[in-house]
Amino acid sequence: MYSIVVENIYMLVIVTLISVLQNAFFALKVEKECRRVNTNPAAFERVSCANRNCMDSYPTFLAVMWCAGLCLSQAPASFAGVIYLVVRQKYFVGYMGQTSQSTPGYLFGKRILFFLFLMCIVGIFNYLLVRFCSSDYKEYVETITSAASALLLLP
Repeated sequence: MYSIVVENIYMLVIVTLISVLQNAFFALKVEKECRRVNTNPAAFERVSCANRNCMDSYPTFLAVMWCAGLCLSQAPASFAGVIYLVVRQKYFVGYMGQTSQSTPGYLFGKRILFFLFLMCIVGIFNYLLVRFCSSDYKEYVETITSAASALLLLP
């Protein structure tokens, strides 16, 4: 029983742990700039603001990634999660330079969160169809979401 549960969530767990490491990296950047605040307070303000912005969207990301992975399919949800982490890194680094450099990362991140949200809705809708209408479209939907997750790579 335990191995079946782990088999259905291990990719989500890996992406979650990577996101924790990324949060630690962001915190270290803030700490490093905090020590140099006397030399460049504007740089500290930028890195601190970038960290706050990333942390504001973090609970939403975790919720929709896990919901999409559990309700529909862990592979596309995990793939979208990894892409989101890459985009979040791009946003953070861009924000440390000039705030205008972070805009593409921000917009792309919103698109990934929307994709994960749609996966959640479709997974819940499929569950309701199985429960009340005895119609299971999960295989078809998993195929579509697996193919659609590759479209996230398009700018």
